[in-house]
Amino acid sequence: MKTLTINVPDTLDVDDREVLMIVATRLYEQGRLSLGQAAEVAGLTKRTFAELLGSYNVSIFNYPASDLSKDVANA
Repeated sequence: MKTLTINVPDTLDVDDREVLMIVATRLYEQGRLSLGQAAEVAGLTKRTFAELLGSYNVSIFNYPASDLSKDVANA
């Protein structure tokens, strides 16, 4: 796993954990990380990460509607 250093302005009232959660949530939302990978980036269990997704307005069901329609048609 890569290690990154991020410079955050002192005026931004955010702690390290919140920055990790924001990054992990966004990468999960984009489909670039699985739930487990995103939880690992955030330093949380999968369950805890999944429970916190809603507070960041991200659905745990990260599945495009077009794929769902195809799956229903093929069922």
